[in-house]
Amino acid sequence: MSLRESICRGANTLSVSLTEEQADLLTRYVELLAKWNKAYNLTAVRDINEMVSRHILDSLSIAPYMTGDYLMDVGSGPGLPGMIMAIMYPEKQFTLLDSNGKKTRFMTQAKMELGLKNVRVENTRCESFQGEQPFDVIMSRAFSSLLDMVEGTHHLLSPEGTFLAMKGLYPEEELQDLYAVRPDIKETESHILSVPGCEAQRHLVMLKQIKN
Repeated sequence: MSLRESICRGANTLSVSLTEEQADLLTRYVELLAKWNKAYNLTAVRDINEMVSRHILDSLSIAPYMTGDYLMDVGSGPGLPGMIMAIMYPEKQFTLLDSNGKKTRFMTQAKMELGLKNVRVENTRCESFQGEQPFDVIMSRAFSSLLDMVEGTHHLLSPEGTFLAMKGLYPEEELQDLYAVRPDIKETESHILSVPGCEAQRHLVMLKQIKN
């Protein structure tokens, strides 16, 4: 099975519909990632077919939860899930932030080669970043603890905005640590993510700030 077929079949299992262009862009992205990974060590996943399930399909599993117009992926690494979401939602604006220069250089190259006009890449720490407008969604995938995520990015989230944290096991202890410091934050939803080809547990936790 070709890479493109693997991506399309996995997306179909997730009930995510891809246009021909989106399927092409996702295939080109994973080919670029595999090529750059040999020299720059962007991900521990070496096998390009494993990248499809571990990175592309894992990212696609949160596609239904993209709301608003301005979205940020913090600790994006090589662009996961932010670059994938930008391909899925060309009408939305995505800021992909990472403090690792090798990873932001790859994202900048991928943005250029894939022609993604709706992506802005930032090489900085989230605590010191100032956006041009508040974000409707701030997402992360294996970035840090929930407390660190909220503390590092809360100044960037709009009052009505949502934190989306992709996790492995349901983060019960992380939530307790978060509430102990930030009682103004509450979990609004959590979802078990069933990712084709991935045996490990995957969860999406959605957080909002409680208004006084």
